[in-house]
Order: sequence, then C-alpha cells, then structure tokens
Amino acid sequence: MLFEFFYRVAELKKIPRKGWQDKVGILQPESVADHSYNMAIMAMVLSDLKGLDTQKILKMSLLHDLAESVIGDLTPDEISRKDKAQLENQTMAEILSKLPIKIAHDYTIIWEEYQQGSSKEASLVHEVDRLEMALQAKKYITEGYSSDKLQTFLKTARENVKSKEVQEILDEISYK
Repeated sequence: MLFEFFYRVAELKKIPRKGWQDKVGILQPESVADHSYNMAIMAMVLSDLKGLDTQKILKMSLLHDLAESVIGDLTPDEISRKDKAQLENQTMAEILSKLPIKIAHDYTIIWEEYQQGSSKEASLVHEVDRLEMALQAKKYITEGYSSDKLQTFLKTARENVKSKEVQEILDEISYK
C-alpha cells in the first residue's frame, strides 16, 4: 500500500501548473511538485518566524495539492470552489486510504483543517500558496513572459493575503 501512495505522490512531478499554461501561454511551466516544494520551504521559514506549529505547517503544505495527482490542476475557470473542494475531499480520502489507518487519520485531520482554514497554521498555508504563486509570476516576468498577463497572478495574491509579514514580501515581489 505504501508503494501505491508514494507512486501517486510522484505523479505531481508530471502535473503542470495549468494557470501558467492557460493564462500566460507558458508551454513548460513549473509542476505541482515544484510549487509544493517551494511552498513548503517558504511556509517552514514563515512558521518558524511566527512561532507556529511548523511540523503541522510542513505536513499541510505538502498535502495541500496532493489531490491534483489524480484530478490534475483545475483552475477557477474550470470548476466552482464548492465542486472543487468536494472533488478534492473525495480524492484525498482515496489517496490517504493507501496509508496505515493512524497516519491516514492524522493527515485527514490536517487536510480538513487546511480546507476549512480553521487555524493560524491553515491561514498561513493558504497565504503562502498565494505568495509562492506571486513569486513564480515574478520569476516568469524576469524570464521574459508577458508582464501584463502575469499581473493577474500578483493581483490575486495581494487580494488574498492579510498578514503583515506576507504582505511585506509581496511588496518586495511587486517592486523588484
């Protein structure tokens, strides 16, 4: 069963971040695994700076897009938030069922906390998800992709970030 879980996780390396393809026309964008790794590093550092539960934040960051290994990277243009959450919840239950019961239960609790945004840790992970998107948009701008098209991603990040620390980093991204 662990093999099936690990094999499923490895699929994230082949799933492109679709927004970059659809909205910017980047033929070979970062993968979901690329995004998740970078996000986990960012979340780890910010969690430590804020004195939050970094172990939980790391688990949450690494789990947050795991359902995409099955359903792909669905954009808001393709599916409603409600339908996406329902699909992701069903998919995560299926994926986590490949783990020992205790671990699957613990990860399910972390997943639900993230989905509901019911803790400081979940709020930070949601913000870091947006921050990482903004950072990647900035990287694509510096690589010569359309700044006009990429501004949408920076704007979305700014609209969804409330904490002072993350806003300050967004300010640096926007003005460098």
